Parts: sequence; C-alpha cells; structure tokens
Amino acid sequence: MSVPPEKRTERRKPNYIYSIVSVALVLFLIGFFGLVMLHAQKLVKAFKESISVMVELQDSVTTFQIDNLGVYLRGSDFAKEESLRFVSREEAAQLMREDFGDDFLKLGLPNPFFDVYTSNVKAAYLQADSLESLRGRIKAQYPFVSDVFYQESVVDTIIRNMQQIGYFALFMGIFLIFVAAALIYNTIRLALYANRFLIKNMELVGASWEFISRPYLMRSILYGFISGILAVSALILLMLWARTQMPDLRELQDLASFATLFAGLIVLGILINTASTYFVVRKYLQMRVDDLY
Repeated sequence: MSVPPEKRTERRKPNYIYSIVSVALVLFLIGFFGLVMLHAQKLVKAFKESISVMVELQDSVTTFQIDNLGVYLRGSDFAKEESLRFVSREEAAQLMREDFGDDFLKLGLPNPFFDVYTSNVKAAYLQADSLESLRGRIKAQYPFVSDVFYQESVVDTIIRNMQQIGYFALFMGIFLIFVAAALIYNTIRLALYANRFLIKNMELVGASWEFISRPYLMRSILYGFISGILAVSALILLMLWARTQMPDLRELQDLASFATLFAGLIVLGILINTASTYFVVRKYLQMRVDDLY
C-alpha cells in the first residue's frame, strides 16, 4: 500500500516545535539553578555583613581622638554604611543597668566598660587575613586604640563553609551544562533525523558541506534564541510568583545580576543549539548512504 506524497513530505519535516520546547526546558532548569545560587549568594552576603567589629579605646582617650577615629572609620572602605556606632562607657553601663538592674554596680567598683566603636564589615573584607590586617592598621595608626575585636571562630566557620559551597556550586554548574549539552544534542539529532537523506542527497549532487549546513545553522540560531526567550519568560513568571508568596525576596534580588543570568541563558541556548546542529549535520554528511537506513 503506497503512502501519499503529501504524508511522506510531512514525515520528512523535523519536529522543531518539540526541539524548541525541549531546549527551553533544559535552559529553564539551568536558569532556576542560577536563580537559587544568586539568592543564596545574597543571603550569604547579608549574613557576612551581620558580623560586627568592635574597636576598643583606652581610658585616657580624648574627645578629639574619638572624633578623629570616627571620621576615619566612616570614610573607610571596610565599614558597612550606616552601621558605625559609638558607645561610650557611660552608655554601656546604662545598658547593663537596664538589662540586669543596679545589682552589678552595688559593689562600688569603677565602671568596667570602655569607649568603643562598633561596625559591620563589608562582605569582601570578611577574611581572616583581611581582618587581621585591619586590626594591625588601626592599632598602628591610632595608638590610643586598645584592641580590635571580632568573632574569629565565626569568621573561620563562615569562610570554611563558603569554600565548600563554592566547590559544590562549581561542580553542579559544570554538571548541568554538560547534561544540557547532551540533552540538546540528542534533541537536535532526533529533530534532524527525518532530513538525513535530504542532507546526504545534497552532498551527492555536489553541494558543499558549508552550503548544506548554512540553512540548518541559521535556523538553529533562531530556534536557540526562541528557546532562551521561553526559558527566561518562565523564570520571570516564577520570580514574580515567588515575590507574591515571599515579599522578603525583594531585598535579595539584584536586577543587574538577573539580567546577566538571563542574557547568559539566551547566549547558551544559541551556542549549544548551533554547535549541536553543526555536529549532527556533519555526522550525517560523513555517514555512508547504507548507514542512513
């Protein structure tokens, strides 16, 4: 029973819609992982910048010296904006009195507190060597500074955990890209499978490999772009929905980082789509006619 020519023609058409949707889903998964990592990075930064540094002053410090040190700390590049605070020894005693009552001063001992500056440190400076260098620089420049304190054990724990998270994120990113390339390649191969005879026949009649590949590559660029747009659109909708469910996410979102991620997804979709099409077409061109069956 013969098959009508119209149906044979329809069968030879690659299923590009399936290819576009499949590539978009793969890009969506990569983009979702990227969004999770961006939000995690913001959370880590916020946690890092919650660590305080305390600059303790000596007893004999003057008002001029206190003001001079305050000007330096406010203009420094390590102190987080609007986090610098000066707490005098009298204010510290008053705070203790409010928390514990007057019992802790009934022994008649002198005020045990010191004048201090407290400030949160920017995330970029939350390194053991950077904080130690900061301590030495302040003490050398201002001899009336008794010492600079920070939570060394917490800092060491944060640094160690961040290194482990960084290695895990790098591994997962490489793994996802590898899986995406493999899935997209197989999707393109299946989409072009119906055209394998057409590709080979064009070569047999004398067409060059570049001439044969060009229309498929141009189409793959367009379809890769469409897949990237679909993935980005789905991610934006997901972000908008997440913001309605968790309004606090607004504080963690960085439009510049998201724009870079979305542009990277579109470029990645185009590159992997084009490269996969190139290798699939070349594979069919290199095969013998008997191997195409």
